[in-house]
Amino acid sequence: MVELVDTHCHLDAAEFDADRDAVIERALKAGVARQIVPAIARSGFAKLRDLCAGTAGLFPAWGLHPMFLAEHRPAHLDELATWIASERPVAVGECGLDFFVDGLDAEAQRQYFDAQLKLARDADLPVIVHARRALDEVTAAIRRSGVRAGVVHSFSGSRQQAEALWKLGFSLGIGGPVTHERAKRLRGVVADMPIEFLLLETDAPDQPPARHRGRRNEPALLVEVLDVVARLRGAEPDAIAAATTANAERLFGLPA
Repeated sequence: MVELVDTHCHLDAAEFDADRDAVIERALKAGVARQIVPAIARSGFAKLRDLCAGTAGLFPAWGLHPMFLAEHRPAHLDELATWIASERPVAVGECGLDFFVDGLDAEAQRQYFDAQLKLARDADLPVIVHARRALDEVTAAIRRSGVRAGVVHSFSGSRQQAEALWKLGFSLGIGGPVTHERAKRLRGVVADMPIEFLLLETDAPDQPPARHRGRRNEPALLVEVLDVVARLRGAEPDAIAAATTANAERLFGLPA
């Protein structure tokens, strides 16, 4: 099988502290040779840096996640800029907007998101974007920012919303949700979308495939996402693997 890239995995999360080496080994055996590991808050930057520096195939992104708004401080944006300049990550993120979770200040989210888009633009880096019940506003912010490229991870929008992102050079991150038969709208988008904008992800430890509902997700399960995507598109898994791996290499500047 062609090697896979998990383009969104929180391998630094505490859920993996007890068996992280075994998780990585299972991923390698499943053909998942590389993972993009996005940060969520300033407090985790050092752990993420050390993990990726000490493990082949792990690539960090630095960012401030909207769901962890309570942890963020304006000064963290200055620190983020320093980390981006000194560590040169493959992307800025995870950043974005979340209007699903109650109690998250929408205006504060916008300020952090816009600032991170500017950092990505100035550093000529792609962005890894979180968008829940905020996809149209996220797309508008990206359009204003001038960011060159990126991915909306765990995409769950309509065909029209997807097309608006493709016009901006943005990819869709597709993971566990597509394996659920009830996800008919998402499956319809994935079935015939332009292959050059398709990326595979797990979002581990969250969003496990349908057969593992209620359990911890992990990168090795990316092959289940691959199999469903291939079936939806009427293609061979190896062909989808080759295309999505090439897409990840191109977007994130990974070595071939």
